[in-house]
Amino acid sequence: MRRSSYEARKLQRRGRRPSELLLVPMIDIFIVLVTFLLMTAVFSRTVVLELNLPARLSEFREPPKGLQLEVIVRKDELVVADRNSGPLAPLPSSAAGYDFDGLAAYLQRVKVRFPEMTSATILLESDTPYDTLVQVMDKVRVLEVLQDGMTVQAELFPDISIGDAPEIAGAGGGRT
Repeated sequence: MRRSSYEARKLQRRGRRPSELLLVPMIDIFIVLVTFLLMTAVFSRTVVLELNLPARLSEFREPPKGLQLEVIVRKDELVVADRNSGPLAPLPSSAAGYDFDGLAAYLQRVKVRFPEMTSATILLESDTPYDTLVQVMDKVRVLEVLQDGMTVQAELFPDISIGDAPEIAGAGGGRT
């Protein structure tokens, strides 16, 4: 009796076809999944500024003649300077903070005098907050002017380099 049931099952297995793989429902699921992911994705615009950082061991090259604009950010003031001749305009900070509007106004006058110039260097003290760096960079790169009730942006010095501010003479007197 057992033998007949085993052989009957064996015959049933031989006559059975392998089941088909149905891809249509899987494709439908993937379409719904892709649609859902595209609808819920957050598309954000990232602004990237390209900075020219000085190389550590670069060879010294003779600077070209003319203005080499520097903005030095100190704890208590902003200083617009020329690398060759020294400070041009110190802008002391007040209780409200740095004088970013005065910096923008002075840089606008410099741009009028040197329209072909596009580079500037921002020199920072070691403990300068990142937010201050960003605000100074914005004022050096772009001038915002109110014209006919609309804010218009004009390019000032878009090629920005960043470095360390020179020490104030006499401030590091205790070092050996």
